[in-house]
Amino acid sequence: MDSAVSDPHNGSTEAGGPANVTTRPPSTPEGIALAYGSLLLMALLPIFFGSLRSVRCARGKNASDMPETITSRDAARFPIIASCTLLGLYLFFKIFSQEYINLLLSMYFFVLGILALSHTISPFMNKFFPANFPNRQYQLLFTQGSGENKEEIVNYEFDTKDLVCLGLSSIVGVWYLLRKHWIANNLFGLAFSLNGVELLHLNNVSTGCILLGGLFIYDVFWVFGTNVMVTVAKSFEAPIKLVFPQDLLEKGLEADNFAMLGLGDIVIPGIFIALLLRFDISLKKNTHTYFYTSFAAYIFGLGLTISIMHIFKHAQPALLYLVPACIGFPILVALAKGEVTEMFSYESSAEILPHTPRLTHFPTVSGSPASLADSMQQKLAGPRRRRPQNPSTIYEESNPKDPTAVTESKDATEASASKKQEKKEK
Repeated sequence: MDSAVSDPHNGSTEAGGPANVTTRPPSTPEGIALAYGSLLLMALLPIFFGSLRSVRCARGKNASDMPETITSRDAARFPIIASCTLLGLYLFFKIFSQEYINLLLSMYFFVLGILALSHTISPFMNKFFPANFPNRQYQLLFTQGSGENKEEIVNYEFDTKDLVCLGLSSIVGVWYLLRKHWIANNLFGLAFSLNGVELLHLNNVSTGCILLGGLFIYDVFWVFGTNVMVTVAKSFEAPIKLVFPQDLLEKGLEADNFAMLGLGDIVIPGIFIALLLRFDISLKKNTHTYFYTSFAAYIFGLGLTISIMHIFKHAQPALLYLVPACIGFPILVALAKGEVTEMFSYESSAEILPHTPRLTHFPTVSGSPASLADSMQQKLAGPRRRRPQNPSTIYEESNPKDPTAVTESKDATEASASKKQEKKEK
């Protein structure tokens, strides 16, 4: 995860070049404003649409689109894992050739980017397919082991429309692989961000506070305490950041003086904002108060980050400003509305959705599978009204296996019938 980074020295020498070589022309105020405004807009798009899609993802039935739930233990370990990964990448760039590392990473992100972009554009592309489009269903299944020990590794369901989206995404992938163009980089970066917000779900608000609090310390340390994060961000030629040129107005699409924003500063607050949207829906008040509050808090925090970065001409840890805003604003609203308890007791993973039946208890039935199925249906259907029965029938049902009971019941029935006949004759 990278922080928001801008080239702090407009007019400085090219990275790695001698001091007496041609320098970059200073960016105009218009170009800088365009770059920062574009970064802000690009950060908001995956958060907004990813949050909406996270609600549909939680309600979905497709196994390939099931969200990955982050627990409090995962949240506590994540800053440590991220620190080890960041430091490992930094050492790799210092020890080994940067070209070979970036070539290997480019191939890796080439495959991931195509899959992410295909998943992103699939809902939009479905609207353009004609009704008579021949759409066939496919399933990609990889298993490990055999028999009772068989375990699913990959279970992905797709159709012909998804294959068309995959082909279109491959064109962008080849463009990125050959040219490393900043537009192709941003298309992949936006796809990664949207998929992250959609498919990564926090299980509750407390977990979100643990995750954001830990990464707050992580971001501040690696940006202000060392040059590790800035070095990796500028050396890492992969779509893990959104970039926009500050000299676009002067050089057009071939501009090369970039402001950049790490995807972590989009996805991490984004999954917390998506959690608050699902919390809004669980309240069933037809309002999205906490979602809009946290969304406005993100705009405020990122705008503050960009402003301070521009004033001090130094890379800023975006989470230093985003975390207090995204956590503080919704909690203040919850305090004002008296819903703090409801907010912190909400469990996203425990939602019972309308179309998802849940069996709260399991019947203990011995016998054939058919009898087990019948018993489960009776349990789920609930108690039914019984038709009124005469005493003899009830007695027969209460003792179905006692032959003497059946005989006694028949004798009683015959005696009753003979008495009625005698009364009629009299």
